[in-house]
Amino acid sequence: MTTTLITGGTVVNATGRSRADVLIDGEQIAAILPPGSTILGHDLAGSVDRVIDATGKYVIPGGIDAHTHMEMPFGGTFASDTFASGTTAAAWGGTTTIIDFVVQYAGEDPLTQFALWQEKAAGNCAIDYGFHQILSDVQDSSLTAMDTLITEGVTSFKLFQAYKGVFLSDDGQILKAMQRASENGAMIMMHSENGSVIDVLVQQALERGETSPVHHGYTRPWQAEAEATHRAIMLANLTGAPLYVVHVSADQAVAQIAQARDAGQNVFGETCPQYLYLNLEDQLAAVSEEWGDFEGAKWVCSTPLRSKHEGHQESLWKSLRTNDLQLVSTDHCPFCMKDQKEMGLGSFAKIPNGIGSVEHRVDLLYQGVVTGQITLERWVELISVTPARMFGLYGRKGVLAPGADADVVVYDPHGHTSIGVGKTHHMNMDYSAWEGYEIDGHVDVVLSRGQVIVAGGAFHGRVGHGTYQRRELSQYLI
Repeated sequence: MTTTLITGGTVVNATGRSRADVLIDGEQIAAILPPGSTILGHDLAGSVDRVIDATGKYVIPGGIDAHTHMEMPFGGTFASDTFASGTTAAAWGGTTTIIDFVVQYAGEDPLTQFALWQEKAAGNCAIDYGFHQILSDVQDSSLTAMDTLITEGVTSFKLFQAYKGVFLSDDGQILKAMQRASENGAMIMMHSENGSVIDVLVQQALERGETSPVHHGYTRPWQAEAEATHRAIMLANLTGAPLYVVHVSADQAVAQIAQARDAGQNVFGETCPQYLYLNLEDQLAAVSEEWGDFEGAKWVCSTPLRSKHEGHQESLWKSLRTNDLQLVSTDHCPFCMKDQKEMGLGSFAKIPNGIGSVEHRVDLLYQGVVTGQITLERWVELISVTPARMFGLYGRKGVLAPGADADVVVYDPHGHTSIGVGKTHHMNMDYSAWEGYEIDGHVDVVLSRGQVIVAGGAFHGRVGHGTYQRRELSQYLI
């Protein structure tokens, strides 16, 4: 087994930072040592196979993106990133583990779908991966499948309050899934938007001839998100199930989560980079020679971008500081403009929903450190520590400590990253939602289970290195 010493850096965990060296033996961290430690009077650096100089840089646990959709079928097409391309792009950006979603449409067997997603991912991932399970058809067989899937390491189940005829579960179905989760310990994840209200608003907009991409956001108002969030919280309160609300974008939805948490309820929330940085007004103003005002389709996602004048972004950043929101995932669901987003030419309702960000999350959140929105330790907590604890990976992932997997990122705060300029990203997309964004920091070296997979501006990993991670029940409950 290869031994590696990362020396001279500042090790950052959620609880603090210190100058320390990290000794790696094979796939695991062997020790966190004072700088310049020796063994039997001999220089440790001369006793290992490889030395990585991290002087002046941060040494952090590898990023965990807890919300991705590789190869997801949606809207008559598929997310453009395969497990191979998407996990390679994630590695470039300092993410060493993803948790993807197994998709079950109505009438499909969740266990059959889980087996299918295992086939898609096995041997095709450059980094480690786990799965959540989407449940769109909550029948008795679905409840039995939940118990079985937990034994397979799938301990979280996503339901939808939107997308009628595709994913939508009614309140009775949600109640049944939550009742089962309260018994078996699973985490219920919820896409919280009032789908019935949205469907009416979409139809009314189209009848008025309002077909451009920005109307996707206008027809998914914050009230639809806040109401559905409140309803999901009440059902979780009734059943005692833990609830995790995905891709929170509205201040008023955050308020619902904060109120429930203040009352002692196991309710959690994530947001995504797009809601921290992008806005509806910029989407409205987006025009290009090639696409005209359809340029705004690049930023169509659900929940949608919000108006910069309504205070949502300030609220989201504040909630990340106060832990009313616990982590930042990407909801990475990329589509190309050509042949995919352009399916919505003439009707925003037909634009595949999704933004690609799996490569940029670590950098974008670090910019929040630079601007003073979050601390360095909170950055590490949001991108790695809490995702590991929330979804049953902590100890193995999300921490630099003896016995943990050697998933390590050396991050250079003095470096610079220009993201989305031309085709500089590695995601399988023909554009970038982050065109022109500049980051005051840079992912320097990435190790996955002790293997250097990114260094010196080159990818040294391989598709097939990533292994399936069986997850435990959440380690974050009150």
